[in-house]
Amino acid sequence: MRIFQTTLQLKPYARGFHIITSQIEKILSQSNISTGTMNIFLQHTSASITINENVDPSVQEDMENFFSDSVDGKSYYIHTYEGEDDMPAHIKSSLLGQSLSIPITNKKLNLGTWQGIYLGEHRDYASARTLVLTITGE
Repeated sequence: MRIFQTTLQLKPYARGFHIITSQIEKILSQSNISTGTMNIFLQHTSASITINENVDPSVQEDMENFFSDSVDGKSYYIHTYEGEDDMPAHIKSSLLGQSLSIPITNKKLNLGTWQGIYLGEHRDYASARTLVLTITGE
């Protein structure tokens, strides 16, 4: 069993959902692991990582609209230390999560045909985001 671990610094993204699969696949190619598992961990509490459809960009827009409609602008939020988008960003992050575990088969992520990895950016003015990628296998 081998273990490969590195970080991936993502550029700052606008608020919304962004497909980052290709950036993660580049890291996988550096690992020389053909069968195993990749864990992707996002080191932030106001963004998220999830898997969803990778073909039709309207899915990304619908995801943003749903979560914004569901979580933003609640009058009862107390935590607004970094602005009005602060607490909504934390809630979206908790709902969607900060980590994924994806099987690796034949040196590729074993995602479904229409699946892509999304960064959910939940802040209006976000900074760069850091992912820790841990790949284990043979």
